[in-house]
Amino acid sequence: MIQRINLNDPESLSADLVAENAQWLRDRFPEALADGQLDIDALRASLGLATDQAEERFGLNWHGKRNARRLALTPSTGTLRPLTNHGLDSETSENLVIDGDNLEVLKLLQKAYSSKIKLIYIDPPYNTGKDFVYPDDYSDNLHNYLRLTGQTEDGARIDTNTDKSGRFHTNWLNMMYPRLRLARSLLHPDGVIFISIDQGELSNLKAICDEIFGEENFVELFSWVRTRTPAALSVKTKTVTEYVLCYERQRTARPLLGIEKPAQSANTLLNQPNAISVLEFPAGLATGIEDGVLEPGMYGSDSYSVELLEQTEVKAGQFIRPVRLKARFRWSQAYLEEQMANGVMVRISTRRLLPSYEKASYGREALPNLIDENVGVGTNENATTEIRELFGAAVFKYPKPISLLKYLIGSCTQENDIVLDFFAGSGTTGHAVWQKNLEDGHNRRFILVQLPEPIDPHDKEHDVAARYLQSHGLPLSIAALTRERLKLASGHMRARDSTPGRDWGFKAYRLDTSNIKAWNPVAKDIAASLLDHSTPIVEGRSKDDILSELLLKLGIPLTTRVESRDCGGKTVFNVANGVLIACLEAPIDPAETDAISGEIIRWRNENDAAVETCVVFLDSAFRDDVAKANLTLALEQAGIPRVISI
Repeated sequence: MIQRINLNDPESLSADLVAENAQWLRDRFPEALADGQLDIDALRASLGLATDQAEERFGLNWHGKRNARRLALTPSTGTLRPLTNHGLDSETSENLVIDGDNLEVLKLLQKAYSSKIKLIYIDPPYNTGKDFVYPDDYSDNLHNYLRLTGQTEDGARIDTNTDKSGRFHTNWLNMMYPRLRLARSLLHPDGVIFISIDQGELSNLKAICDEIFGEENFVELFSWVRTRTPAALSVKTKTVTEYVLCYERQRTARPLLGIEKPAQSANTLLNQPNAISVLEFPAGLATGIEDGVLEPGMYGSDSYSVELLEQTEVKAGQFIRPVRLKARFRWSQAYLEEQMANGVMVRISTRRLLPSYEKASYGREALPNLIDENVGVGTNENATTEIRELFGAAVFKYPKPISLLKYLIGSCTQENDIVLDFFAGSGTTGHAVWQKNLEDGHNRRFILVQLPEPIDPHDKEHDVAARYLQSHGLPLSIAALTRERLKLASGHMRARDSTPGRDWGFKAYRLDTSNIKAWNPVAKDIAASLLDHSTPIVEGRSKDDILSELLLKLGIPLTTRVESRDCGGKTVFNVANGVLIACLEAPIDPAETDAISGEIIRWRNENDAAVETCVVFLDSAFRDDVAKANLTLALEQAGIPRVISI
């Protein structure tokens, strides 16, 4: 029998973290659950802890923490809808740029991206006492988001979190806590998170990260030199640094790969690729070798110093036979022969070779906890210059430099790793991923999330950005600027690397209410409510909208390959070679069911037979129950038992 999916069914919701946590406890500590209730004393005993602990415990508490925790665990009923014509190479790109409240988006990403993100970098709004655009609403945060971004009749409203407020720190913590809880579950077991922060909330951020990630998973507090020109009016100190707090998902010996430190020798003659190799010395051109033969250990060691001596004439016939020397110095065979061909004589000395040169490159080494120009990282001034060069104007305030993000990305990611930034801002993280890929040839991917915070053209803080957006016919929002920055950056990438298959694009999505109607009957007119709900899909939603929601809520990444095929006059989608097959057309007559089911079965059999296939239809598409039953039976007989409708 076909399974009907409604808005409140698990398949139509984001991951239910409460249920998953309860199941985890039930699997590992069954003795701690009795009659559906958690026995704290039994759980403590299972962990070898005393059961008479006092209620006081070490940690950071504030008003609203309990609701902040509940907010992270409340499933989202929203969805992500494709932003048509706002992406770049949308059909093939594996990068994502999402407009939306990052709290709801993080919930929606849970099923498809749990434990798959290798690096998270965020630059959250610092608690400066200015406007605060993330006032969460436990009862209905999705509606709150739509209201704040002007998508409901209430219009936009931005709360002010001034330093005069008695809940100044509380508001910021209530914003950060649920987002970090959700971020942790997205991290790969070997993944790390970097968080940029100033001194204002550093101690509080460290305290909640110790709780969420575990104090034992703290990696480092990096100091980044953000400016070389601090404010002239600084009174107490001239602040030139900010901080980057780093945690790993779980404790490992070395969570960061480290960095490859480039170096060059001061001696240009020695500035060659680093290698220890066997070199051949033609007899007669190398002195210190008896009869043209140098045996290992002749001078008590296989390590020698080598000097170059000028020789005005090289006589023919002196190449008697080559000799070999395991030489610990910085020349290639070709360079050595070039020098001798130019009349330079090589003399082998009995002295041990001293480390009087630098390597051309070092192996990976641990990151220093100071991030500055000595590791190739620029300042805010560099970032402003980068924005001006891209846009022709300083459209972003206080962006981070590409070099900082590229440095962090290079420290812990490799081929095909995913990088997430859910406070995307100016889009520096995506730009840095591309630049790092350009340098080392890898194919890292990124997911950027940015609130489409409205830009007020009458606000002096936003006038430059507003003029740019208006002159280019773009929406007046921060998210529109983020996408524009990536499009401009993509042009630079393509100009430098036109290799087929390189991914310099992104898919664009926006947060919205579910495509499935909620059951909200009008008490005075139940008949009209029933008639309206006979078509469960929200009016105006496309097949692509519905397909995107299916991917997210069935745990399939949004960048998964999707094919389409005509089946009996209806378009059918095949996702990930048969993991999901969906027909979102209406109506389906009884006479069409054989053609549709037959084509679905053939297509499924062309793919991996070991994969469990889920087939989805619109419930309202069937003319009658006969058509639905016939199609379902045909699929079940072909070994496709999982058939659902929405």
